[in-house]
Amino acid sequence: MNSHAKNVLITGASKRIGAACARLLHSEGCNIFLHYRSSAAEAQQLCDELNQQRPGSAKIMQADLLNMAELEAVAREACLAWGGIDVLVNNASSFYPTAISDVTERQWDELLGGNLKAPFFLAKALAKTLADNKGCIVNIIDIHAERGLSGYPVYSISKAGLAAMTKVLAKELGPAVRVNGVAPGAILWPDNDLSEQAKLEILQRVALKRSGEPLDIAKAVLFLIKDAGYITGQILTVDGGRTLFC
Repeated sequence: MNSHAKNVLITGASKRIGAACARLLHSEGCNIFLHYRSSAAEAQQLCDELNQQRPGSAKIMQADLLNMAELEAVAREACLAWGGIDVLVNNASSFYPTAISDVTERQWDELLGGNLKAPFFLAKALAKTLADNKGCIVNIIDIHAERGLSGYPVYSISKAGLAAMTKVLAKELGPAVRVNGVAPGAILWPDNDLSEQAKLEILQRVALKRSGEPLDIAKAVLFLIKDAGYITGQILTVDGGRTLFC
């Protein structure tokens, strides 16, 4: 990827999009610091897989990023792992519905905390090492940051904030650090089951008439890290054309 291997911290890296990013970036020669909150078995399996391919190239750490002390510990340990961090991928995210009529303060704090506050304070904690290494930040956002998802108002607000943060930090941390985002569309269905009819209705509003894959997002992240040296403050939409429709 460059004359030296990049050291990458990925939050929420144990499965789904985070794991796809970890595998692809690792295949490009990166060292990967895998953060996870609760998926210990998946994180350990992924770490072992990467280290079997290249010994010493992956490390894991458990943390609740809503806890500021644990968040700062992740940033600190990631910096110590290989002598600094070149790339921060803010992938960890909370996603669940919150009806306006009964949303609680705890749900607000959890969704805003995980999807907006944690990425901001990780960027703050890593700003110096990223600047020293002329590194970059990639935030995993959501197409519903622009058009809120019905039934998920607090989630949508949190992602809208992350989109705004991407542009603000690009100005605040430039010129040394580039900050961009990727906004996925229909990539993975939620853990809570959707009916086949509901999935079909969603895909009918996608220009390519199919869902994407985690690798599609990982490739966009790789592009922003590797080949986008003159791109900052931008959000790359990877949605198969979903946002072409109302």
